[in-house]
Amino acid sequence: MKILIAECRQEVSSFNPVNTGLEDFIIGREADFLASHRGRKTEVGGALEVFDAAGVDTVGTYSAQLITSGGILAGDAWTEMVTELLDLVRANIDGVDGIYVALHGAMATTSELDPEGYILQEIRKIAGPDMPIVGSLDLHGILTNRMLENANAFAVFHTYPHEDFDSTGRRAANLLLKIIQDDVKPVTAVVRIPALVRGDELITASGKIVKTVGRCVQLESSGEALAAAMMWSNPFTDVPELCSLALVTTDGDADFATHEARTLAGTFWDDREAMQAELVSIDEALDMATDVPGTTVLIDAADATSSGASGDSNAILRRVIERDFPGRGLFPIVDASAVQKALEAGIGATIHVTLGGTLDPVRFPPLQVEGRVKSLSDGKIRYESHGFGPADAGLTAVLQIGRQTAVVTSRQVSHFDRALFLDNGLNPKDFDLVVQKSPHCPSYCFRDWAAQLIGVDAPGSTSANLPSLGHTICRRPMYPLELDTQFEPGVEIFTR
Repeated sequence: MKILIAECRQEVSSFNPVNTGLEDFIIGREADFLASHRGRKTEVGGALEVFDAAGVDTVGTYSAQLITSGGILAGDAWTEMVTELLDLVRANIDGVDGIYVALHGAMATTSELDPEGYILQEIRKIAGPDMPIVGSLDLHGILTNRMLENANAFAVFHTYPHEDFDSTGRRAANLLLKIIQDDVKPVTAVVRIPALVRGDELITASGKIVKTVGRCVQLESSGEALAAAMMWSNPFTDVPELCSLALVTTDGDADFATHEARTLAGTFWDDREAMQAELVSIDEALDMATDVPGTTVLIDAADATSSGASGDSNAILRRVIERDFPGRGLFPIVDASAVQKALEAGIGATIHVTLGGTLDPVRFPPLQVEGRVKSLSDGKIRYESHGFGPADAGLTAVLQIGRQTAVVTSRQVSHFDRALFLDNGLNPKDFDLVVQKSPHCPSYCFRDWAAQLIGVDAPGSTSANLPSLGHTICRRPMYPLELDTQFEPGVEIFTR
Protein backbone atom coordinates (compact mmCIF):
# COMPACT_ATOMS: atom_id res chain seq x y z
CA MET A 1 0.00 0.00 0.00
CA LYS A 2 1.20 3.49 -0.80
CA ILE A 3 0.05 6.61 1.08
CA LEU A 4 0.87 10.14 -0.04
CA ILE A 5 1.30 12.79 2.68
CA ALA A 6 1.12 16.59 2.46
CA GLU A 7 1.08 19.29 5.13
CA CYS A 8 0.08 22.95 5.23
CA ARG A 9 -0.49 24.41 8.70
CA GLN A 10 -1.10 28.05 9.54
CA GLU A 11 -3.33 29.84 12.06
CA VAL A 12 -3.85 33.55 11.47
CA SER A 13 -5.37 36.59 13.06
CA SER A 14 -7.10 38.66 10.41
CA PHE A 15 -6.73 41.64 12.76
CA ASN A 16 -2.92 41.52 12.89
CA PRO A 17 -1.79 44.28 10.48
CA VAL A 18 1.44 42.47 9.51
CA ASN A 19 1.17 39.83 6.77
CA THR A 20 3.20 36.65 7.04
CA GLY A 21 5.47 35.40 4.25
CA LEU A 22 7.33 32.27 3.22
CA GLU A 23 10.19 33.18 5.56
CA ASP A 24 7.79 32.60 8.48
CA PHE A 25 7.37 28.91 7.58
CA ILE A 26 9.43 25.78 7.95
CA ILE A 27 9.35 24.21 4.50
CA GLY A 28 9.96 20.50 3.96
CA ARG A 29 9.95 18.41 0.82
CA GLU A 30 9.55 14.73 0.00
CA ALA A 31 11.73 12.34 2.05
CA ASP A 32 13.23 15.14 4.16
CA PHE A 33 9.73 16.28 5.10
CA LEU A 34 8.82 12.84 6.46
CA ALA A 35 12.18 12.37 8.19
CA SER A 36 11.69 15.65 10.05
CA HIS A 37 8.49 14.29 11.62
CA ARG A 38 9.43 10.71 12.46
CA GLY A 39 9.61 10.21 16.22
CA ARG A 40 8.09 13.63 16.96
CA LYS A 41 4.80 14.35 18.69
CA THR A 42 3.21 15.99 15.66
CA GLU A 43 0.21 15.00 13.56
CA VAL A 44 2.43 13.71 10.76
CA GLY A 45 4.70 12.03 13.31
CA GLY A 46 1.72 10.18 14.78
CA ALA A 47 0.42 9.18 11.36
CA LEU A 48 3.82 7.82 10.38
CA GLU A 49 3.81 5.58 13.47
CA VAL A 50 0.64 3.93 12.21
CA PHE A 51 1.69 3.72 8.57
CA ASP A 52 5.14 2.36 9.41
CA ALA A 53 3.68 -0.27 11.73
CA ALA A 54 1.28 -1.35 8.98
CA GLY A 55 4.09 -1.69 6.45
CA VAL A 56 2.76 1.14 4.33
CA ASP A 57 4.99 2.84 1.78
CA THR A 58 4.71 6.56 2.64
CA VAL A 59 5.45 9.23 0.05
CA GLY A 60 6.25 12.73 1.24
CA THR A 61 5.38 15.70 -0.91
CA TYR A 62 5.41 19.19 0.60
CA SER A 63 5.19 20.61 4.10
CA ALA A 64 4.66 24.20 5.21
CA GLN A 65 4.53 24.75 8.99
CA LEU A 66 4.15 28.28 10.31
CA ILE A 67 6.86 28.94 12.90
CA THR A 68 4.33 30.75 15.08
CA SER A 69 0.85 32.04 14.36
CA GLY A 70 0.68 35.45 12.72
CA GLY A 71 -1.10 37.70 10.27
CA ILE A 72 -2.72 36.76 6.99
CA LEU A 73 -0.39 35.13 4.47
CA ALA A 74 0.66 37.41 1.60
CA GLY A 75 -0.85 36.41 -1.74
CA ASP A 76 2.43 35.96 -3.61
CA ALA A 77 3.77 33.69 -0.86
CA TRP A 78 0.56 31.65 -0.96
CA THR A 79 0.80 31.24 -4.72
CA GLU A 80 4.38 30.00 -4.51
CA MET A 81 3.54 27.67 -1.61
CA VAL A 82 0.42 26.05 -3.06
CA THR A 83 1.95 25.74 -6.53
CA GLU A 84 4.89 23.72 -5.22
CA LEU A 85 2.65 21.63 -2.97
CA LEU A 86 0.36 20.67 -5.84
CA ASP A 87 3.28 20.10 -8.23
CA LEU A 88 4.79 17.61 -5.78
CA VAL A 89 1.44 15.87 -5.27
CA ARG A 90 1.06 15.62 -9.04
CA ALA A 91 4.59 14.25 -9.44
CA ASN A 92 4.08 11.52 -6.84
CA ILE A 93 0.46 10.46 -7.39
CA ASP A 94 1.10 7.33 -9.46
CA GLY A 95 0.28 4.14 -7.59
CA VAL A 96 -1.06 5.92 -4.52
CA ASP A 97 -3.88 4.21 -2.57
CA GLY A 98 -4.77 7.08 -0.25
CA ILE A 99 -3.79 10.59 0.80
CA TYR A 100 -3.30 12.12 4.25
CA VAL A 101 -3.23 15.93 4.50
CA ALA A 102 -2.25 17.61 7.77
CA LEU A 103 -3.96 21.00 8.01
CA HIS A 104 -4.74 23.53 10.71
CA GLY A 105 -7.96 24.99 9.34
CA ALA A 106 -7.58 28.63 10.42
CA MET A 107 -5.46 29.76 7.49
CA ALA A 108 -6.22 32.80 5.33
CA THR A 109 -4.36 34.65 2.61
CA THR A 110 -4.78 38.02 0.98
CA SER A 111 -5.95 36.32 -2.21
CA GLU A 112 -7.74 33.20 -0.90
CA LEU A 113 -9.99 33.11 2.18
CA ASP A 114 -10.39 29.31 2.10
CA PRO A 115 -6.89 28.03 1.36
CA GLU A 116 -7.42 24.61 2.97
CA GLY A 117 -10.52 24.14 0.87
CA TYR A 118 -8.56 25.12 -2.23
CA ILE A 119 -5.76 22.66 -1.38
CA LEU A 120 -8.19 19.76 -0.93
CA GLN A 121 -10.16 20.72 -4.04
CA GLU A 122 -7.02 20.74 -6.19
CA ILE A 123 -5.66 17.52 -4.67
CA ARG A 124 -9.02 15.92 -5.42
CA LYS A 125 -8.75 17.03 -9.07
CA ILE A 126 -5.29 15.45 -9.29
CA ALA A 127 -6.20 12.24 -7.43
CA GLY A 128 -9.62 11.64 -8.96
CA PRO A 129 -13.08 11.16 -7.42
CA ASP A 130 -12.45 7.73 -5.87
CA MET A 131 -9.17 8.37 -4.03
CA PRO A 132 -9.58 8.19 -0.21
CA ILE A 133 -8.45 11.48 1.33
CA VAL A 134 -8.35 12.11 5.08
CA GLY A 135 -7.32 15.32 6.78
CA SER A 136 -6.38 16.27 10.32
CA LEU A 137 -7.42 19.59 11.83
CA ASP A 138 -6.99 21.78 14.86
CA LEU A 139 -10.27 22.23 16.75
CA HIS A 140 -9.77 25.98 16.12
CA GLY A 141 -9.98 25.35 12.39
CA ILE A 142 -12.73 26.61 10.12
CA LEU A 143 -14.20 23.57 8.37
CA THR A 144 -15.66 24.81 5.09
CA ASN A 145 -18.06 23.13 2.70
CA ARG A 146 -15.32 22.95 0.07
CA MET A 147 -13.13 21.02 2.53
CA LEU A 148 -15.96 18.62 3.37
CA GLU A 149 -16.84 18.09 -0.28
CA ASN A 150 -13.30 17.10 -1.26
CA ALA A 151 -12.14 14.91 1.65
CA ASN A 152 -13.63 11.64 2.86
CA ALA A 153 -13.24 12.42 6.55
CA PHE A 154 -11.34 14.43 9.17
CA ALA A 155 -9.70 13.71 12.52
CA VAL A 156 -9.78 16.74 14.82
CA PHE A 157 -7.97 17.62 18.05
CA HIS A 158 -9.86 16.78 21.25
CA THR A 159 -7.77 18.75 23.75
CA TYR A 160 -7.25 22.39 24.64
CA PRO A 161 -4.62 23.43 25.50
CA HIS A 162 -3.53 21.07 22.74
CA GLU A 163 -1.83 17.89 23.86
CA ASP A 164 -3.03 15.40 21.25
CA PHE A 165 -1.04 16.35 18.17
CA ASP A 166 0.41 12.89 17.58
CA SER A 167 -2.69 10.96 18.65
CA THR A 168 -4.76 13.01 16.20
CA GLY A 169 -2.35 11.99 13.45
CA ARG A 170 -2.71 8.36 14.52
CA ARG A 171 -6.51 8.67 14.42
CA ALA A 172 -6.33 10.19 10.92
CA ALA A 173 -4.03 7.42 9.69
CA ASN A 174 -6.18 4.64 11.14
CA LEU A 175 -9.26 6.23 9.61
CA LEU A 176 -7.62 6.36 6.20
CA LEU A 177 -6.58 2.71 6.47
CA LYS A 178 -10.15 1.74 7.40
CA ILE A 179 -11.50 3.46 4.32
CA ILE A 180 -8.96 1.71 2.11
CA GLN A 181 -8.91 -1.75 3.68
CA ASP A 182 -12.36 -2.20 5.23
CA ASP A 183 -14.32 -0.37 2.55
CA VAL A 184 -16.15 1.83 5.06
CA LYS A 185 -18.39 4.53 3.57
CA PRO A 186 -17.99 7.74 5.58
CA VAL A 187 -21.11 9.84 6.05
CA THR A 188 -20.55 13.14 7.86
CA ALA A 189 -23.20 15.22 9.60
CA VAL A 190 -22.32 18.85 10.34
CA VAL A 191 -24.25 21.37 12.42
CA ARG A 192 -22.96 24.94 12.19
CA ILE A 193 -23.43 27.10 15.27
CA PRO A 194 -23.47 30.92 15.01
CA ALA A 195 -21.28 31.43 18.07
CA LEU A 196 -17.67 32.38 18.76
CA VAL A 197 -16.21 31.51 22.15
CA ARG A 198 -13.04 32.22 24.11
CA GLY A 199 -12.54 31.51 27.81
CA ASP A 200 -11.51 29.16 30.61
CA GLU A 201 -14.58 26.96 30.14
CA LEU A 202 -12.93 25.75 26.93
CA ILE A 203 -10.13 24.04 28.85
CA THR A 204 -10.99 20.44 28.07
CA ALA A 205 -9.63 19.05 31.34
CA SER A 206 -11.91 21.20 33.50
CA GLY A 207 -14.33 23.40 31.52
CA LYS A 208 -17.92 23.01 30.38
CA ILE A 209 -16.65 22.05 26.93
CA VAL A 210 -15.86 18.58 28.31
CA LYS A 211 -19.55 17.73 27.95
CA THR A 212 -19.31 17.84 24.17
CA VAL A 213 -15.66 16.90 23.68
CA GLY A 214 -16.09 13.99 26.08
CA ARG A 215 -18.99 12.67 24.02
CA CYS A 216 -16.89 12.95 20.85
CA VAL A 217 -14.12 10.90 22.43
CA GLN A 218 -16.69 8.34 23.58
CA LEU A 219 -18.24 8.07 20.11
CA GLU A 220 -14.85 7.38 18.55
CA SER A 221 -13.54 5.00 21.21
CA SER A 222 -16.76 2.96 21.24
CA GLY A 223 -16.73 2.60 17.47
CA GLU A 224 -20.16 4.21 17.14
CA ALA A 225 -18.57 6.87 14.97
CA LEU A 226 -15.56 6.88 12.68
CA ALA A 227 -14.84 10.45 13.79
CA ALA A 228 -16.48 13.09 15.96
CA ALA A 229 -15.47 16.61 16.87
CA MET A 230 -16.57 19.79 18.54
CA MET A 231 -14.85 22.67 16.77
CA TRP A 232 -14.86 26.22 18.05
CA SER A 233 -13.13 28.02 15.23
CA ASN A 234 -10.37 30.56 15.80
CA PRO A 235 -12.45 33.72 16.36
CA PHE A 236 -9.62 35.91 15.07
CA THR A 237 -9.68 34.45 11.55
CA ASP A 238 -12.37 36.59 9.92
CA VAL A 239 -13.51 34.53 6.93
CA PRO A 240 -16.94 33.80 5.40
CA GLU A 241 -17.54 30.39 7.04
CA LEU A 242 -16.24 31.28 10.50
CA CYS A 243 -18.44 29.62 13.17
CA SER A 244 -18.43 26.80 15.68
CA LEU A 245 -19.61 23.38 14.55
CA ALA A 246 -20.36 19.82 15.57
CA LEU A 247 -19.09 17.05 13.30
CA VAL A 248 -19.96 13.32 13.40
CA THR A 249 -18.80 10.80 10.78
CA THR A 250 -20.24 7.27 10.67
CA ASP A 251 -19.97 4.26 8.39
CA GLY A 252 -23.06 4.96 6.31
CA ASP A 253 -25.44 5.81 9.18
CA ALA A 254 -26.65 9.30 8.38
CA ASP A 255 -29.49 9.19 10.94
CA PHE A 256 -27.19 8.43 13.87
CA ALA A 257 -24.65 11.01 12.72
CA THR A 258 -27.44 13.60 12.44
CA HIS A 259 -28.80 12.88 15.91
CA GLU A 260 -25.41 13.06 17.59
CA ALA A 261 -24.32 16.22 15.75
CA ARG A 262 -27.56 17.98 16.73
CA THR A 263 -27.15 16.93 20.36
CA LEU A 264 -23.57 18.17 20.49
CA ALA A 265 -24.51 21.47 18.89
CA GLY A 266 -27.43 22.00 21.28
CA THR A 267 -25.26 21.45 24.34
CA PHE A 268 -22.60 23.81 23.01
CA TRP A 269 -25.17 26.51 22.25
CA ASP A 270 -26.64 26.25 25.74
CA ASP A 271 -23.19 26.92 27.22
CA ARG A 272 -22.21 29.72 24.84
CA GLU A 273 -22.52 32.53 27.40
CA ALA A 274 -20.45 30.68 29.99
CA MET A 275 -17.77 30.06 27.36
CA GLN A 276 -16.76 33.72 27.14
CA ALA A 277 -13.64 35.05 28.84
CA GLU A 278 -13.94 36.98 32.08
CA LEU A 279 -11.86 40.13 31.65
CA VAL A 280 -11.01 43.17 33.75
CA SER A 281 -9.46 46.47 32.70
CA ILE A 282 -5.70 47.00 32.99
CA ASP A 283 -6.16 49.47 35.84
CA GLU A 284 -8.49 47.15 37.73
CA ALA A 285 -6.02 44.29 37.26
CA LEU A 286 -3.17 46.42 38.63
CA ASP A 287 -5.35 47.38 41.60
CA MET A 288 -5.97 43.68 42.26
CA ALA A 289 -2.22 42.95 42.01
CA THR A 290 -0.99 45.75 44.29
CA ASP A 291 0.52 44.58 47.59
CA VAL A 292 -0.56 40.97 47.03
CA PRO A 293 1.90 38.40 48.45
CA GLY A 294 3.25 36.10 45.77
CA THR A 295 3.07 36.40 42.00
CA THR A 296 0.12 37.81 40.09
CA VAL A 297 -0.10 36.65 36.48
CA LEU A 298 -1.84 39.00 34.06
CA ILE A 299 -3.12 37.05 31.06
CA ASP A 300 -2.72 39.30 28.03
CA ALA A 301 -4.33 36.97 25.49
CA ALA A 302 -5.04 39.99 23.27
CA ASP A 303 -1.36 39.93 22.24
CA ALA A 304 -0.94 36.15 22.14
CA THR A 305 1.52 35.33 19.37
CA SER A 306 0.41 31.68 19.47
CA SER A 307 -3.05 32.92 18.41
CA GLY A 308 -1.78 35.22 15.65
CA ALA A 309 -1.04 38.52 17.43
CA SER A 310 1.96 40.71 16.72
CA GLY A 311 3.53 40.41 20.20
CA ASP A 312 4.58 44.07 20.43
CA SER A 313 1.96 45.24 22.93
CA ASN A 314 3.29 47.65 25.54
CA ALA A 315 -0.17 48.44 26.94
CA ILE A 316 0.25 46.85 30.37
CA LEU A 317 3.87 48.01 30.76
CA ARG A 318 2.78 51.55 29.92
CA ARG A 319 0.19 51.62 32.72
CA VAL A 320 2.63 49.99 35.18
CA ILE A 321 5.14 52.79 34.51
CA GLU A 322 2.53 55.55 34.51
CA ARG A 323 1.09 54.35 37.81
CA ASP A 324 4.51 53.64 39.33
CA PHE A 325 3.37 50.14 40.25
CA PRO A 326 5.20 49.24 43.46
CA GLY A 327 6.10 45.65 42.57
CA ARG A 328 8.59 44.01 40.24
CA GLY A 329 7.11 43.07 36.88
CA LEU A 330 8.18 40.76 34.04
CA PHE A 331 7.05 41.58 30.48
CA PRO A 332 7.63 39.87 27.09
CA ILE A 333 7.61 42.19 24.07
CA VAL A 334 8.66 42.09 20.42
CA ASP A 335 10.78 45.03 19.24
CA ALA A 336 13.70 44.30 16.92
CA SER A 337 14.90 47.92 16.82
CA ALA A 338 15.13 48.13 20.62
CA VAL A 339 17.11 44.88 20.68
CA GLN A 340 19.52 46.27 18.09
CA LYS A 341 20.13 49.38 20.20
CA ALA A 342 20.75 47.20 23.25
CA LEU A 343 23.19 45.07 21.28
CA GLU A 344 25.09 48.14 20.08
CA ALA A 345 25.28 49.57 23.61
CA GLY A 346 26.28 46.30 25.29
CA ILE A 347 25.53 44.64 28.61
CA GLY A 348 25.45 47.08 31.50
CA ALA A 349 24.76 50.13 29.36
CA THR A 350 21.79 52.42 29.93
CA ILE A 351 19.84 53.22 26.79
CA HIS A 352 16.90 55.41 25.83
CA VAL A 353 14.59 53.63 23.40
CA THR A 354 11.01 53.44 22.25
CA LEU A 355 9.58 50.07 23.20
CA GLY A 356 6.70 48.29 21.49
CA GLY A 357 4.34 49.35 18.75
CA THR A 358 6.78 48.62 15.93
CA LEU A 359 4.36 46.20 14.27
CA ASP A 360 0.95 47.40 15.44
CA PRO A 361 1.50 51.09 16.24
CA VAL A 362 -2.19 52.02 16.04
CA ARG A 363 -3.05 49.77 18.99
CA PHE A 364 0.29 50.27 20.76
CA PRO A 365 1.85 53.73 20.44
CA PRO A 366 5.63 53.38 20.98
CA LEU A 367 6.63 53.87 24.63
CA GLN A 368 9.69 55.94 25.57
CA VAL A 369 11.76 54.17 28.26
CA GLU A 370 15.16 54.31 29.88
CA GLY A 371 16.56 50.90 30.59
CA ARG A 372 19.75 49.12 31.55
CA VAL A 373 20.83 46.24 29.31
CA LYS A 374 20.81 43.36 31.76
CA SER A 375 21.63 40.56 29.32
CA LEU A 376 21.75 39.60 25.65
CA SER A 377 21.08 36.23 24.03
CA ASP A 378 20.63 34.58 20.65
CA GLY A 379 16.93 33.94 21.38
CA LYS A 380 17.11 30.17 20.98
CA ILE A 381 14.67 28.69 23.49
CA ARG A 382 13.49 25.17 24.23
CA TYR A 383 9.90 24.76 25.34
CA GLU A 384 9.07 23.07 28.63
CA SER A 385 5.93 21.64 27.04
CA HIS A 386 4.64 20.21 23.72
CA GLY A 387 7.81 18.25 22.93
CA PHE A 388 8.64 20.66 20.13
CA GLY A 389 12.18 21.50 19.14
CA PRO A 390 13.93 24.80 19.83
CA ALA A 391 12.17 28.05 18.93
CA ASP A 392 13.95 31.11 17.63
CA ALA A 393 12.92 34.48 19.09
CA GLY A 394 15.81 36.18 17.31
CA LEU A 395 18.39 38.28 19.13
CA THR A 396 16.98 39.02 22.57
CA ALA A 397 17.71 41.69 25.17
CA VAL A 398 16.63 41.83 28.79
CA LEU A 399 16.08 45.46 29.80
CA GLN A 400 15.79 46.65 33.38
CA ILE A 401 13.38 49.62 33.44
CA GLY A 402 13.30 50.75 37.03
CA ARG A 403 11.61 47.91 38.94
CA GLN A 404 10.32 46.39 35.70
CA THR A 405 12.03 43.80 33.51
CA ALA A 406 11.29 43.47 29.81
CA VAL A 407 12.35 40.46 27.73
CA VAL A 408 12.60 42.05 24.29
CA THR A 409 12.78 39.74 21.28
CA SER A 410 13.51 40.45 17.63
CA ARG A 411 10.74 38.23 16.35
CA GLN A 412 7.54 36.58 17.51
CA VAL A 413 7.71 33.32 19.38
CA SER A 414 4.81 31.35 20.85
CA HIS A 415 4.42 31.61 24.62
CA PHE A 416 3.35 28.02 25.21
CA ASP A 417 5.04 28.04 28.62
CA ARG A 418 7.80 29.87 30.56
CA ALA A 419 10.68 29.03 28.22
CA LEU A 420 11.31 32.60 27.04
CA PHE A 421 11.73 33.73 30.64
CA LEU A 422 13.66 30.75 31.98
CA ASP A 423 16.08 30.55 29.07
CA ASN A 424 16.98 34.20 29.67
CA GLY A 425 17.76 33.53 33.35
CA LEU A 426 14.46 34.86 34.70
CA ASN A 427 12.22 32.83 37.01
CA PRO A 428 8.64 34.15 37.07
CA LYS A 429 8.37 33.13 40.73
CA ASP A 430 10.86 35.90 41.58
CA PHE A 431 8.46 38.62 40.38
CA ASP A 432 5.36 40.25 41.81
CA LEU A 433 3.74 40.64 38.40
CA VAL A 434 4.15 38.54 35.25
CA VAL A 435 2.50 39.13 31.87
CA GLN A 436 1.51 35.88 30.15
CA LYS A 437 0.92 36.50 26.44
CA SER A 438 -1.01 33.29 25.94
CA PRO A 439 -4.62 32.43 26.74
CA HIS A 440 -3.56 29.24 28.50
CA CYS A 441 -0.34 27.54 29.52
CA PRO A 442 0.07 24.16 31.20
CA SER A 443 -1.09 24.50 34.80
CA TYR A 444 2.37 23.91 36.28
CA CYS A 445 3.68 27.02 34.53
CA PHE A 446 1.59 29.48 36.53
CA ARG A 447 -1.83 28.28 37.70
CA ASP A 448 -0.55 25.71 40.20
CA TRP A 449 1.51 28.20 42.20
CA ALA A 450 0.65 31.83 41.33
CA ALA A 451 -1.23 33.92 43.87
CA GLN A 452 -3.78 34.88 41.21
CA LEU A 453 -4.33 34.79 37.46
CA ILE A 454 -6.26 37.70 35.96
CA GLY A 455 -7.58 37.96 32.42
CA VAL A 456 -6.94 41.49 31.21
CA ASP A 457 -9.07 43.42 28.73
CA ALA A 458 -6.10 44.90 26.88
CA PRO A 459 -6.00 45.97 23.23
CA GLY A 460 -4.73 43.49 20.67
CA SER A 461 -5.49 41.53 17.52
CA THR A 462 -6.40 38.37 19.49
CA SER A 463 -8.53 39.97 22.20
CA ALA A 464 -11.02 37.72 23.95
CA ASN A 465 -13.29 40.76 23.99
CA LEU A 466 -14.57 39.51 20.64
CA PRO A 467 -16.96 42.39 19.78
CA SER A 468 -13.98 44.78 20.01
CA LEU A 469 -12.15 43.17 17.08
CA GLY A 470 -14.27 44.43 14.21
CA HIS A 471 -15.34 41.39 12.18
CA THR A 472 -16.51 42.35 8.69
CA ILE A 473 -16.41 39.10 6.68
CA CYS A 474 -17.96 36.30 8.75
CA ARG A 475 -21.66 35.53 8.52
CA ARG A 476 -23.93 37.55 10.76
CA PRO A 477 -25.63 37.50 13.17
CA MET A 478 -22.98 35.81 15.29
CA TYR A 479 -22.93 35.49 19.07
CA PRO A 480 -21.50 37.44 20.97
CA LEU A 481 -21.08 40.01 18.19
CA GLU A 482 -24.89 40.15 18.30
CA LEU A 483 -26.19 39.03 21.68
CA ASP A 484 -29.69 38.35 20.34
CA THR A 485 -28.45 35.77 17.77
CA GLN A 486 -30.90 32.90 17.27
CA PHE A 487 -29.97 29.29 16.51
CA GLU A 488 -31.91 26.67 14.56
CA PRO A 489 -29.79 23.50 14.33
CA GLY A 490 -29.80 22.63 10.64
CA VAL A 491 -27.85 19.55 9.54
CA GLU A 492 -25.71 19.21 6.43
CA ILE A 493 -24.76 15.73 5.20
CA PHE A 494 -21.56 15.04 3.25
CA THR A 495 -20.67 11.72 1.60
CA ARG A 496 -18.00 10.45 -0.75
